Amino acid sequence: MRLKKNGTKFLDWMMAAAVLAGFILQAGCEDGHSQQPAAPPVPEVAVVTVSTQAVLLTTELPGRTSAYRIAEIRPQVSGLIQKRLFTEGAEVKAGDVLYQIDPAPFQAALDNANASLAKAEANLPAIRSKADRYRKLMASNAVSQQDYDERAAALGQAEAEVDYWKASVKTARINLGYTRIVAPISGRIGRSNVTDGALATAYQPQELTTIQQIDPIYVDVAQSTTELQRLKRSLDAGRLKQSGEDRKKVNLILQDGTPYPLEGALQFRDVTVDPTTGSVILRAIFPNPKSVLLPGMFVRAVVQEGIADKAILAPQQGVSRNPKGEPIALIVDENGTVQQRRLTLERAIGDHWLVTSGLSGGERLIVEGMLKVRPGITVKVVPFESGKAEPKGGQPTGTRAETK
Repeated sequence: MRLKKNGTKFLDWMMAAAVLAGFILQAGCEDGHSQQPAAPPVPEVAVVTVSTQAVLLTTELPGRTSAYRIAEIRPQVSGLIQKRLFTEGAEVKAGDVLYQIDPAPFQAALDNANASLAKAEANLPAIRSKADRYRKLMASNAVSQQDYDERAAALGQAEAEVDYWKASVKTARINLGYTRIVAPISGRIGRSNVTDGALATAYQPQELTTIQQIDPIYVDVAQSTTELQRLKRSLDAGRLKQSGEDRKKVNLILQDGTPYPLEGALQFRDVTVDPTTGSVILRAIFPNPKSVLLPGMFVRAVVQEGIADKAILAPQQGVSRNPKGEPIALIVDENGTVQQRRLTLERAIGDHWLVTSGLSGGERLIVEGMLKVRPGITVKVVPFESGKAEPKGGQPTGTRAETK
C-alpha cells in the first residue's frame, strides 16, 4: 500500500513539472513574437560629383641634349704648330685665332709666285707689241701667215702664263692665311688635342679641338609610334584639339627632377622610325644663356599634346579593379541607389584618372565607403572634403599628364 501511494505522488510531481515547463515555453514564445529584429542602418558613403572640364594634356618623354652647332677644327695646310692661342674651356668668337702654324715656307711660296708673276707680266708687253706689228704687215703681204700665227701663239702663251702665276699667287696667299687657324663659329671650345711644336697635317682625321655652340641648345626626345598613333586617333575623333603655336611649347625637367626655367619650342618630328626602338625623334630648341644645359645631358621633355575640352577626371581612390583587372567605379543615382560602372581610362593626371568612357558629367562617384556597399542597395550620401578632390598641381588646365 505504501509503494502504491509513493508511485502516485511521483506521477503527480511529474505532471506538475510538465505543466510548469509548458507555461515557461509559452511565455518565451510570446516574448519572441513581441520583439522584432531591428532593421540594419543605411550605410553612408562620401561622393564626388564629376564634371567636364578643359585639360591641357602633356607627355613626358626622355631625351638628351645636343649642341646647336659643332665645329671640329682641323688644319688645312701641313706644318709645325708654333703656338696655341686659346684657353681650353673658354668662350671664343668667330674669327678668333686658335693656332698658329709656322708661316715661313708659305710666305716664301707667296714671294716666289709674286716674282714669277712680275716676270711674266714684264715679258707680255713686248710680245703683244710684236704680234700687233705682224698683224699689220700681214695685211700688206710683207710677212707670211705662218709668221703671224707664231707671234699670235706666243702672245696667247704669254697671257696664259700671266694668268697662271696670278692663280699661283692667290693659292699661296690662301695657304699663308691657313697658317692662322681661326674659329669658324662662336661657342665654347674644348680641350686641345695637340701642343706647341706638334706636326699638323692638312685635313687630318684627328681634330685639333672642337667648338660647340650651346646657346641655344637642342633637345632630342624619342616618342614611340604607339603613342604617336594614339595621339592621331584622339585628334581625328575630336577628343583632343591643338591650338596654334601652343602645341609647339615644350618644358624641360632636369635629371635631378628640377624644372628648367626657360620654355622651348618644338622644331620638327622625324619621318623615319628607328627599327631598333620603334620610335621617332622629336627635336626641340631651348635658350641656354647661363649654360645650365650641356651637350649629352639626360633630360625629360614635357611636350604639349593638346587640349581636351570635355575631359572627365575621376579621383583614383574612387576607381578599383574587378577580378578581370578591368577598372570599375560605384556611383549613386538620383534615387540614392548604388550602381556599378566599367570605365575606360587613358592616363593618370596627378591623383586623378582621365576617363574616356563610363562616366558622365554630373554623376556622383563614391570615393569613400565602397567596401561596405554593393550595387543595388540604397545609401546615404555625405559630402567629400573638396580639398582632396582637386587634382594635384593646381588648375585642371595645364595639368601635366604622365602617359601610362
